[in-house]
Amino acid sequence: MTRQPQRDLVAEYFAGFRTSDHPRILATLTDDVEWVIHGHRTTRGKAEFDGEIENPGFTGSPELDVQRVYEDGPVVITTGDGRGTSLEHGPFRFAFNDLFTFRDGLIARVDSYVVPLP
Repeated sequence: MTRQPQRDLVAEYFAGFRTSDHPRILATLTDDVEWVIHGHRTTRGKAEFDGEIENPGFTGSPELDVQRVYEDGPVVITTGDGRGTSLEHGPFRFAFNDLFTFRDGLIARVDSYVVPLP
């Protein structure tokens, strides 16, 4: 089996989020993946990660515009902006920076930094 390039796997991850396609997203991750959403929460393992894909505090799939991608060794860094809908506050915009750390050809850790935009 040929490994997918890291940048392509990150693109697949984002494509999955844009359509809330759980199997597509989970296929990019190690079983023991850790997702640190700084200032919010940390999930460990695919089951917890899966529960955060469609957080019950939000509705619909997010719109995500990845603007920059940088790769160095086992790390891919992305920046961009997005839009979503919170059940409590309605539509919102945000900027994001995600740092993906790879192990054995899959995403083993995601560090997410999300900043609300006016």
